[in-house]
Amino acid sequence: MANVLTKRVSLVELFYDLVFVYMISRATELLHHLHHGVLTPVTLVIFFLVIIVFINSWMVQMVFTNRYGKSSWTNIIFSFIDMAIILYMSNAFTATFDQHLATFFIAAGLLSMTLCLQYLITYFQVQKEIDKKITVAFTGILGFRTVVLLVGGFYYNPVGITVALAGIIISWLAPAFTGKYTRHHPIIFSHILERLTALIIVMFGETIVGIADYFTQESLAWSSVFIFIVVVGLFFTYIVEFDHLIDEHRKQETGNLLIYLHYFIIFGLSLVTVALKFINESEANVIFAITVLYLGVILFYIGLAIANYYNQPQLHVGWPVRLVFTSTTIIGYVLVLIFNQLNVIALVTAVVIVMNAVVLVKFLINRIGE
Repeated sequence: MANVLTKRVSLVELFYDLVFVYMISRATELLHHLHHGVLTPVTLVIFFLVIIVFINSWMVQMVFTNRYGKSSWTNIIFSFIDMAIILYMSNAFTATFDQHLATFFIAAGLLSMTLCLQYLITYFQVQKEIDKKITVAFTGILGFRTVVLLVGGFYYNPVGITVALAGIIISWLAPAFTGKYTRHHPIIFSHILERLTALIIVMFGETIVGIADYFTQESLAWSSVFIFIVVVGLFFTYIVEFDHLIDEHRKQETGNLLIYLHYFIIFGLSLVTVALKFINESEANVIFAITVLYLGVILFYIGLAIANYYNQPQLHVGWPVRLVFTSTTIIGYVLVLIFNQLNVIALVTAVVIVMNAVVLVKFLINRIGE
């Protein structure tokens, strides 16, 4: 398996991804609930909780498919069952810790159980000792998450909620410590990269939907163009890194770093999506909206910076490029805090994003030409 460099993304995987389009839309809606012009800590906690549960489940399924997935009826049926559970989960949470969250915990527990069963079944199918160790590790992680989520759902009180939240965080981080096993059965890097890229395209799709209100007959203005440039610039920066700079033929990789760095990108894009709406809403605190926007951009750039680890040897981004990204972003943030009208916010942010994208493209062209 270690010698297999490529793996085709199946139509079932792509169909499975469709349910996450709706999930991302529903999760992002959580961030539209402002209280006195800002997002409450409770809303932010629930948002991050929901995203972690959904995306981590998607990541676990992706890695399982990468290592052990086959076009078998068992895998296909499990995928369809998971899709149905995810659709239900997407409608089982609100912006507060109300009874809906108990239902969400139970549904998430069932989703973890199906993932756990897939690894358990695989344990009895694989022959190599290292594969048995990998399946035992993930069966344990997913079994643990199943239990804590069901405890949180059926015993919905402060203790049960605490158990569920702690269990979610522990099971989210636990795969990062499986490297001693997974490095002996590395992932097919190009397959993981393609799947993650598809997920980020879905995220950008939600961002496009989010800015659609700027493109009506009544609202179309220069600010609409600048906001569109912000989104295009971020997307262009992403594809330069993950389609041109990165080495997609890497071998002997666990994929853990590639997976976790995408959480920065996912959270960053989510914040950018809602902030681009906030900056034009009268009920939103403009300073808060600007801060959310630039925090999202920074998280996005942090994800790209970490991805530099996977770049082709001659295309590792150095400190001069990072310094430009850092300084332009900080200067842009300060400027829009001072001149916080919509047109200025949109224009300055567009200039910052485009400048950074141009710098990265210039770096790529110069290195290729050497």
